[in-house]
Amino acid sequence: MALAKLNVKTGDTVVVISGKDKGKQGKIQKAFPAVGKIVVEGVAMVKKHQKPRGQGMPGGIIEKEAAIPACKVMIVCPSCKKATRIAHKFIEQEGKKPSKVRVCKKCGATLEK
Repeated sequence: MALAKLNVKTGDTVVVISGKDKGKQGKIQKAFPAVGKIVVEGVAMVKKHQKPRGQGMPGGIIEKEAAIPACKVMIVCPSCKKATRIAHKFIEQEGKKPSKVRVCKKCGATLEK
């Protein structure tokens, strides 16, 4: 079974487009490309019963983020501040081979840092 490539990376700001957290924005903390899921800060909060595993470690019920499917989020363009799809573009560099970068479909700004 061929897996789809993720269009988002760790550190990208995204907005949730469907589900119980629709409209929430957050940064991607972790990405799991093999299963097509991501963890976004402040989204899909679940309660977990945790035992204290060492001295000074808290036990009890903690809240943490759960993984959500990557297809349920859209990246937020840093320049136009809108949720957008991603286009890919090759940028020519002197003395090097062209590099592939992600580009905003709405304003054309580069999404790479």
